[in-house]
Amino acid sequence: MFMRRSPRPSITSAPLPPDQERVRRMVNYAVAMGIRVLCILAVFVVPDWWKLLPAAAAVILPYTAVIAANAPRTTGRGAQLTTPGVELSGGAHHGRA
Repeated sequence: MFMRRSPRPSITSAPLPPDQERVRRMVNYAVAMGIRVLCILAVFVVPDWWKLLPAAAAVILPYTAVIAANAPRTTGRGAQLTTPGVELSGGAHHGRA
């Protein structure tokens, strides 16, 4: 008798505009590269074999920064985008409830 309604989309579940998303990614990448510069400078200050730690971080950080900058945002705003009238469920039933 009653049809199950899918939840209505909320404005807070809409993804960020492309310009804001690009700025967010650029800021995250710039912060990571700033940390990398600090790691490179630390190589000249840290004594003995401890130099390996900031050196390794300076080598690994660019890869992780690119992966993080290009990863889609999955928390907060844009976490769940629903299409009105479309309901995805685990079952394969096609009848009305």
